Amino acid sequence: MKFILIDRLISVEPGERLRSCKSLSLAEEYLADHFPTFPVMPGVLMLEAMIQSAAWLVRVTQDFAHSMVVLDEARNVSYKSFVAPGSSLSVLVEAVRIDERDSEFKASGSNDAGEVVKARLRLRHYNLIERGPAMAEVDARLIEEARRQFALLGGPAAVRAAAASMGTT
Repeated sequence: MKFILIDRLISVEPGERLRSCKSLSLAEEYLADHFPTFPVMPGVLMLEAMIQSAAWLVRVTQDFAHSMVVLDEARNVSYKSFVAPGSSLSVLVEAVRIDERDSEFKASGSNDAGEVVKARLRLRHYNLIERGPAMAEVDARLIEEARRQFALLGGPAAVRAAAASMGTT
C-alpha cells in the first residue's frame, strides 16, 4: 500500500525549496488504529510527507529525468507535537544540494501550533533502465505518471506562484 501524503503543492522554486500541504481528516484509515481514543498522524507518515515533498523538488528541478526518487537516509529526525484531524501539516523542504544521482534537504513540518517535525534527508534518484534495457518502458510510464500527479497537485501553478512572488514571471 502506498499513501500519497501531499494534498497540494503550494509553491515550488526549482533547485531551492518547495512548500506543500497535507490536510488531515478522520477519513484517513490509519487513524482508527493510531490511536483509537487520540487519533493523530503517525510520525513515520509525517516523515514520509517530507520525503515526498523533497522528491517533488528533485523531479521538477531535474525536469522529471528519473523514474525513481527514493529515501537514502533520514537524520536528526525530531518530533515536537501532533497533527490531529481537522488540521494541516505544512511542509517546507529546502535543498542543500541536488546532484545528478543524489540530493540533500533540510525539511520541516508545522501546523497552527508551530513546528511539529524536522529532519535532514538524503534521496537517491535513478532510472530502472540501469538494471537492463527492458525497463525503459517502465521508466517512461513512471515518469509520465509523476508528471500527471504533479499537475493534479497543482505543481505548475505552484511554480508560477513562486516565480511571481520573486518577481520573475
